[in-house]
Amino acid sequence: MTVRVQADDFDLTTEVAALRAQNPKVGAVACFVGTVRDINEGEAVETMELEHYPGMTEKSLEAIVDAARERWPGTDVLIVHRVGKLMPLDQIVLVATTSKHRANAFASCEFVMDYLKTQAPFWKKEKTESGERWVDARVTDDEALARWGLKSANSKAD
Repeated sequence: MTVRVQADDFDLTTEVAALRAQNPKVGAVACFVGTVRDINEGEAVETMELEHYPGMTEKSLEAIVDAARERWPGTDVLIVHRVGKLMPLDQIVLVATTSKHRANAFASCEFVMDYLKTQAPFWKKEKTESGERWVDARVTDDEALARWGLKSANSKAD
């Protein structure tokens, strides 16, 4: 399975080993692990809660995987995304890509993460000293996606 949404933590070594085992032609593996920061917008973050729509979220992530495989044929992709209540330093997301060569592994990993940040239907709520707040998409995430010739659903119309 190339896409999982789960409450439980994941083990990077186990996940990458399983991905590599799928293809003996793998010459490169690129990984990104996103974690909960302990500060955002100048306030200490006590917890972060991630919500999603089961079924819809997985389909969205599968579309991201398909887009990466189309751009970089022969590339395998794994996305593991956590939901539920998380603490600072907890792992949120793993994106791992494999390819014959490092350039495609790096590029596809970055593409998947940029795409995921703007297109995947996850909602983040932070708890800080001043209360709870929903975390909005960042302009920099939209700009990162634009490098790939794609437009975020959050982007303003021209």
